[in-house]
Amino acid sequence: MLILLPLDGKEIEEAKLTNLDKVIVWGLVDLQEGKVQKIDFFEDWTTIEAFFDCVVVADKGDYVWPFMEQSIPVLEAPIQRNIDDVMEAFLFKELYEVTQ
Repeated sequence: MLILLPLDGKEIEEAKLTNLDKVIVWGLVDLQEGKVQKIDFFEDWTTIEAFFDCVVVADKGDYVWPFMEQSIPVLEAPIQRNIDDVMEAFLFKELYEVTQ
């Protein structure tokens, strides 16, 4: 499963989920069997050729229509910010689906 995250940096241990208007880099997380296998970084999410299963945003108020128009599910991580916390919340279904 591939999950897209808007991040404030490329340092895996230090990067935090950020609002879409403050994205430094997009992290494409490869999650297999409940574990992060790898994270690829992209300057622009529209250049990603792989199909990703969902995008996780920090705030449901962000402009998420480009994802929704492409039928990409959008989830909100209301309190989780670092990559490990977001992935754990995803696995335990603690993220909220964004519908607008």
